Amino acid sequence: MTPLQERAARAQKDISYGRAAGGDVAVSTRIRLARNFEDYPFPNRLSDISLAQEIVQLVTDELCGVEDFTLRRMNNLSKEEAASLRDSNLISQDLIKNRAISAVLISSDESISVMINEEDHIREQYFLKGFDLEAAYERLAGIDDIIASAIPFAYDQQFGYLTACPTNLGTGLRASVMLFLPAMARSGLMRACADELAREGLTVRGAYGEGSGAEGALYQISNERTLGRSEEEILNAVDSAVCRVIEREHRERRRILREDRIGIADVVLRSFGILTNCVRLPMREFMRCMQNVKFGVVLGLLEGNIEELDGLIVDMRPSNIDQINGSPLDEDGYDTFRAAYVGDVLRRMGLVTEEARARLWNEE
Repeated sequence: MTPLQERAARAQKDISYGRAAGGDVAVSTRIRLARNFEDYPFPNRLSDISLAQEIVQLVTDELCGVEDFTLRRMNNLSKEEAASLRDSNLISQDLIKNRAISAVLISSDESISVMINEEDHIREQYFLKGFDLEAAYERLAGIDDIIASAIPFAYDQQFGYLTACPTNLGTGLRASVMLFLPAMARSGLMRACADELAREGLTVRGAYGEGSGAEGALYQISNERTLGRSEEEILNAVDSAVCRVIEREHRERRRILREDRIGIADVVLRSFGILTNCVRLPMREFMRCMQNVKFGVVLGLLEGNIEELDGLIVDMRPSNIDQINGSPLDEDGYDTFRAAYVGDVLRRMGLVTEEARARLWNEE
């Protein structure tokens, strides 16, 4: 077994632990590495298309020789296809903007994407369901080692890995965990939480990174600094913060159930009723109601699978509706499609069973 295969096996073995550790709070773990190559201009200075294509080919040759990756060149993708990849977090908006020179390598299970010629020559990222920063880092480090062994990275003894943005100097590592925090959001605790983590050099963002809002009560906790801290220090800092927030969210959920069980049951069932009985369903209302339904599931008031509900949320973004429908719709078309599709899926999932109804009214 090769070192890369050993890393992959350890990461896969640890996924079950990741799901168990705060699995009703932690949605996913992401590790991202920013790198540039020694002998090439950074992408914002990469005016020579042939050099850009050379970088794409070099990375592709190295990675496709050891794993099953698919190469997608941005200038060959339709606007709808690119938007669907972006909404699935496999690429960034910056990669789309650089479509003349950019590409992405995506693993067969879509857990790894390597963006080429984005802000940096490569942005490697790995997604793991649940919460396990160490396993995620081990998996991506194997990919990073393969590339580094063939193409020298731009590195400085004082500043570490050299990147287009100074905030990524040093390790180039961004470690983040996506958390579902409806109880803390409902109780108005997120601002104080964000301030506390900021003092530790960490940041709290919305589901789609910097500048995005926390739709669906989804928040990312990640490191702010990459310079002056080792990879181990960054992973430990994020891990410790996430564990504390998970504990706080659990504590707040217990308090809400104890003090306002009927009130939260009313919110949950009203939202379920809207999702399964409406004719038009705008994205904002969909996210608000899905947040409440997911809250009902994690509180044990409804039956259901959180991963399935999260998958439905991704599917109902306009770009992914285009893929399901086979063609783009107008604005009103998205709302009516979403209402019919979501209602059908949720009714088939059977979230409101007799046992669930009993739990809505009686604490076990």
